[in-house]
Amino acid sequence: MSPIVLLVSIIVFFVVALAITNYIQRKRGNTVERELPPPSIDLSEGCCGAHEICEKDSLIAAFEEKPEYFDDEELDKYSFRDSSNYKESEVEEFRDVFYTILDHEKPRWVRSLQMRNISVPNQLKDEVLMFVNELRMQKMHA
Repeated sequence: MSPIVLLVSIIVFFVVALAITNYIQRKRGNTVERELPPPSIDLSEGCCGAHEICEKDSLIAAFEEKPEYFDDEELDKYSFRDSSNYKESEVEEFRDVFYTILDHEKPRWVRSLQMRNISVPNQLKDEVLMFVNELRMQKMHA
């Protein structure tokens, strides 16, 4: 018998054995898949270290918290405004707040704006995103 025929025979045997085993397990009702519950993440403390990017800095985590203010209550007047409808003087208000906030607080400030339904002006979005992404990259490589 050639080695190729022998190898194919062994593979066919194991495939048939697997199919029979699956059939028997389904017949017995053993079809429930085992799942591990997802790990709980406490966002009130520091990062858990289990993720590449900290869940606390995630903009998605904003739905779990109340808005945090950074002495920027004056920006609340811009709630529900489209990000393309800002005058240059209004953009400067956002820019002043952004550049007075400590670097490590800037992602939380953006998240706070989202929670308060305040859109970052289009003229400032590139600066904000570039800074926040650079900060996250520094954290990942630290």
